[in-house]
Amino acid sequence: MAGSLIKIDEEVASSSATITLTGINSTYDVYQVVASNIVPASDSQAIRIRVGTGGTPDSDSEYDMAFKVFESNTGFNNHSEVNQTSWRGVTYGTGTGEAGNLNIYCFNFANSSNFSYITLEENVFTNAAHLASFTGGAVHTVAEANDSISFHMASGNIASGTFTLYGLKK
Repeated sequence: MAGSLIKIDEEVASSSATITLTGINSTYDVYQVVASNIVPASDSQAIRIRVGTGGTPDSDSEYDMAFKVFESNTGFNNHSEVNQTSWRGVTYGTGTGEAGNLNIYCFNFANSSNFSYITLEENVFTNAAHLASFTGGAVHTVAEANDSISFHMASGNIASGTFTLYGLKK
């Protein structure tokens, strides 16, 4: 895979309300987002994800998702949501050593005839020294071309984190 990831955009959060990665178009069939060391400004906040058009996040109620949730202190369960205003990730904390990382693959974003969808792997080291992880997929049920993906916390800002968008070379 060496040389097959083409860096398109990178944003570093610093008490940011929203992080938006732009540059998605028909150049690549698949895009990848890698984010590391994500920490919210307010404790116990879930990260939220939206697709965007014209660089503006879509806040319609057309976000569906299904994930397997793994938690080192409680085991695993299934999680799903339909008709939401964003996709939901793991809940993050602000304590010492608490941070998260995520890896997203984006499909059909530039295709105006199909829904945009993602697969997501997310791992968060939370309070009480346990690990929480989401693995699954999500769809934005609107047939439109999307040129961006954005991130925000359910409440408050993103205190820190590095978000990078890559195109996967055809």
